[in-house]
Amino acid sequence: MLYSAALFLPASWAQDVPVAPTPKQDAAAVAIKKSDGHKFWDGTNAWLFAGTGASRTLDYFSTLNMRRRGRQEILLTNDAVDNHAAFAAIEAAGTGVSIGAAYLFHRTGHHKLERWTSIVHISAATTGAVRN
Repeated sequence: MLYSAALFLPASWAQDVPVAPTPKQDAAAVAIKKSDGHKFWDGTNAWLFAGTGASRTLDYFSTLNMRRRGRQEILLTNDAVDNHAAFAAIEAAGTGVSIGAAYLFHRTGHHKLERWTSIVHISAATTGAVRN
């Protein structure tokens, strides 16, 4: 009988299973995670996003009140504001864009800009509502 030579080789000659290399983490990314490792939906962001939504809601109702008094809208067309459903969708989309921008800043490690996005948005929307 003929046997294959591979069957009679010592076990120490067997080839080891290759191990995949582990990816190295960037030192800056590790430092960012250690310095400010907060979750995106933490308490501070929740309040800031609620404030953004509230200020946009205030702007929505103050703009409608302004249009009822016969004043002209300066940022949007009057037709967009007079269509209440479309105007509500524009205000909601503005809030969503603000949260999305904050998320992008969060993912890239710009946590101060993440917070300031909402702060500036709240300030601008509230100023617009007061102006109305």
